[in-house]
Amino acid sequence: MSPSTRPTLLACLLAVAALSLGARDQTGSSALPAAGPQEVSVLGVVVDPATQRPTVVLQGKRDRRAFAMVIGPAEATGIALPLSHVTPPRPLTHDLFLTVFGRLQVTVTRAVITDLRDDTFYATLFLSVGGTPMELDSRPSDAIAIAIRAKAPVFAEDRVFDKTEPPTRSGPRI
Repeated sequence: MSPSTRPTLLACLLAVAALSLGARDQTGSSALPAAGPQEVSVLGVVVDPATQRPTVVLQGKRDRRAFAMVIGPAEATGIALPLSHVTPPRPLTHDLFLTVFGRLQVTVTRAVITDLRDDTFYATLFLSVGGTPMELDSRPSDAIAIAIRAKAPVFAEDRVFDKTEPPTRSGPRI
């Protein structure tokens, strides 16, 4: 993410996070683990006003830190529709994957956003095939879209939160 888009993206992120103020962990669990990947809430898909690019906003359930990922228009649709409980008239690619998984008795167990390197996010989709675990490298937007449809949790590694936090500034900016 370039330094020039960071303030605008942060403003979008803060606006969406403010809307979710007071949101609670849906599992009802008050004791969340203190380390490792944390489950995130997919707060929504917004359009960055400066760049007009769709952005998915996620917030950690453990520490409430949030981050945003710029995604493409098709990916935004793939995430926004199930979040809005809208079923398209014909299956989207993620719906097709879930249908194939179901017929092959493959279960989506979770999606994990694993890293951010060189302005690119990475993710892993975790599956269970006849009780045998399987991991698939995935674009985060696809992993999120599939996990939402499968009602599987989405997680993010702590390093992703750390790498997306805006730098602290002291003194006037020149």
